[in-house]
Amino acid sequence: MLFVYGALMPVRVMELIRHWKLQEKEHAAFIMQASPELEPQYVQLIQSWEPVFSQTAHYTNQRLDEWLPYPTRLPAYVEQTIESLIDAALEQSRTYIDQLSQLMERTAAVSTPLSRTVMLHAIRESNYYVGLMSAYRQGANRSSSREQSAPLQRVPVGGHQLPPLPYAYDALEPYIDEQTMRIHHDIHHQAYVDGLNKAELQLQAARESNRFELVKHWERELAFNGAGHYLHTLFWSIMSPYGGGEPVGALSQQLRTDFGSPAAFQRQFSEAAIKVEGGGWALLVWSPRSRRLEILMAEKHQNLSQWDVVPILALDVWEHAYYLKHQNNRADYVQSWWNVVIWPFVNERFEEARKLTWAPY
Repeated sequence: MLFVYGALMPVRVMELIRHWKLQEKEHAAFIMQASPELEPQYVQLIQSWEPVFSQTAHYTNQRLDEWLPYPTRLPAYVEQTIESLIDAALEQSRTYIDQLSQLMERTAAVSTPLSRTVMLHAIRESNYYVGLMSAYRQGANRSSSREQSAPLQRVPVGGHQLPPLPYAYDALEPYIDEQTMRIHHDIHHQAYVDGLNKAELQLQAARESNRFELVKHWERELAFNGAGHYLHTLFWSIMSPYGGGEPVGALSQQLRTDFGSPAAFQRQFSEAAIKVEGGGWALLVWSPRSRRLEILMAEKHQNLSQWDVVPILALDVWEHAYYLKHQNNRADYVQSWWNVVIWPFVNERFEEARKLTWAPY
């Protein structure tokens, strides 16, 4: 399935492909302008790519127009359409990159500093999208394989796994750097997964042996590592290299109702994140009882939190999330983080959460 983080994920993928191909079209035009001495056969080669990129971008526009009547859940055929388009777009770019690389070796017409800079930039940008979409495609294939073998499979006791990032490690730069993402995801999140699995297995052994001398310890480990695993899984999915902007949809209106305005919410959320003592989280949650959104501070995942609420938005302010880039300047990290929040996904999560209603005590 391509619905990796929400029903609107296919739309985001199509928008990304459109941007990718329009950018390659622009780069081809820039190469022509920067290399006026280019031989006719190479001029023809580069010119031949412009209609290819244009047609691909036009195709994505057509599909997006078709999907407008489906604002929340798209028809089943969409998945295969996007998979085929990704494969075609990747093949285009790989061939394009290979031809540009060979062109740089074969002609002196791109030997000037300007022409080489433009050519290298075009190759680098296309390589970025190839890496990004290849990683996404691999993640989608793994997800699809798991779902086909066990559509509603439960996570077995001690069987939690580290979810793959839905983008490249360096995709959130300059806001979050690649090295931080690698350490944060591969080491810190993996540690929570390992700790959660160990706690679950120890508690299972305690149940089977009816020996609960250490139940207090393992319940604490279960809560701490489980919260860390689930919150990080949410954290990765609410960010994107194409995030930022303003809250949308019903969430935007609810923020106005509960906080006065989206800007007022953002100010309070930022201050809460900055003032979390030690490591922890700032969270936007929906309370089914009060029918309101609330902002919470959570130290060590459990403290200063509330049960019976649904997390909507989560910001990790443990030092390992930002220290390599921002050192002790948490405020700078918090300010930068807003540039990678995917508001349509947050709104989608809110719309699902607000369906829960209980007696207002």
